[in-house]
Amino acid sequence: MSRKPVADDRQADGRRAGSHPDSPHDRHEVLRAVAARTRDGSRPGARHDDLRLALVIEGGGMRGTFSAGMALALHDAGLVGAFDAVYGSSAGAITGAWLLSGAPEQLNGWAEPEYANTMIRPSNLWRGRPVVDVRTLVEHLYAEVARMDFQAVLSHPVEYHPLATDAHTGLSTDLRPFLAGPAELRLALRASAALPFLAGPAVELGGRHYYDAGLAESVPYRTALAQGATHVLVLRSRPAPKDLLPAPAADGAVRPSYGSRLVAATALRRYPKALHDSYFARAHRLREDEALLSEYDRGGLPGRDGTAVMSVRPALDSPKVGRLTRDGRLLKAALESGRAAVERVLQPSGA
Repeated sequence: MSRKPVADDRQADGRRAGSHPDSPHDRHEVLRAVAARTRDGSRPGARHDDLRLALVIEGGGMRGTFSAGMALALHDAGLVGAFDAVYGSSAGAITGAWLLSGAPEQLNGWAEPEYANTMIRPSNLWRGRPVVDVRTLVEHLYAEVARMDFQAVLSHPVEYHPLATDAHTGLSTDLRPFLAGPAELRLALRASAALPFLAGPAVELGGRHYYDAGLAESVPYRTALAQGATHVLVLRSRPAPKDLLPAPAADGAVRPSYGSRLVAATALRRYPKALHDSYFARAHRLREDEALLSEYDRGGLPGRDGTAVMSVRPALDSPKVGRLTRDGRLLKAALESGRAAVERVLQPSGA
């Protein structure tokens, strides 16, 4: 398959998946940077610019099927080598690992019922076992059946950064420093997706305990920026909200749901208040992220001079996929919807 350079067709504004009508995706600085590197044949370790391009992949359980389709489209277009680092949260960390594994076509597994049924087992609730069985997914399916080349991920010239939430501080944590080998990588994948209650206890890695990255940073663009990224492409697993609310006040009241309070009082009861507070603030942070990422999509650089961030989202009419969806038909449609979302911001092949 030939490469697909970044689009420069200004007439397509407003028709991009997940964009606002005034969103200039076709001339966004992130796309320009990716296009320039692709055109120049730039590769990790042999750059001709002083930029740092990061690919950020959102989590969300089986909603990650959307961002998996997006990652596949980037691979098919020959654009992965334009990035310096891949950051992933939860399901996004899994997708990022497959993208760098040497067998990115295995991302199609997100749409396979076997994949979903291996990970999501509602009957386990009555057996006292995790409903979301990430351990079996990583340690059995990925290690023995649909084998992931863990060493290829670790040695890939594009840096891999899986994120998780520190159970003692409630802070988003980059697990890259702990990736000493395949065993640690598997633990990092499990930690990044260790949903409280649904996926069992926190995962221990490097002497610390970690829960799902989404408790602190479900869209890990902030970590990418904090680590020096100048250009960030974000693969989202949620369509754009129909009514974008303004960013909440920093000191706005957090009103956790009954379900969140129940999880905190049970699954998280052994951990400090800092973790509970981070967990309760998820909705507040997501609303803040939506407002900020929307500004970035319109080309604004709010408070971060010289940085550019662009999101690719599923279309508003995409199939309704939830965190625990197992319907193969819906998942296949979600994968293709994600693939189409990226393809819509790229030109047809040939230029």
